[in-house]
Amino acid sequence: MFSARGFTLIECLIALAIIAILFGIAVPAFSGTLEASRAVDARNELLASLTTASSRAALTGQRAVLCPSADGRTCLDDEDWSPGWIVFSDPDADRVHDADEPVLHRQEALAGKVRLRSTVGRTRIVYQGNGGNVGSNVTFTLCDGHGPAHAVTLVLSNASRLREGVPTAAAVAETCAG
Repeated sequence: MFSARGFTLIECLIALAIIAILFGIAVPAFSGTLEASRAVDARNELLASLTTASSRAALTGQRAVLCPSADGRTCLDDEDWSPGWIVFSDPDADRVHDADEPVLHRQEALAGKVRLRSTVGRTRIVYQGNGGNVGSNVTFTLCDGHGPAHAVTLVLSNASRLREGVPTAAAVAETCAG
């Protein structure tokens, strides 16, 4: 006699429902982990850029500038660093990247939902020939896809030390929106 083997329609539907539930749980968790990883990458890239600028200024005795840049050549007059940034040597100390001034580091636009903004009015970080930065402390607010509750600040001291802190509600609203 012929014996039927296989799955019934009910068994297939139950298996598909279980897979859909597991997929529904796994995707948000993976997405959150991916965004957290991108935020760590942004923090590390910022630290590497700051170190490059400070080291170059100290080694050459010439100013080095870090500024937001979408095209990798021109500084933006904006506190939003999410489109990317550049570090360049600035021997004429005008804080403007000229064609003959070498770009020491280029950071592409930040990936995913990661956003980075600096303190209002701080669109450039200038390192003097001694390796210290000019001006007051600058605070960066860093957001990722986890939402505003997971935002952090990265505070850069004049001695070029970067520490983590808790952002203000206004900084979170401005940086994490959208």
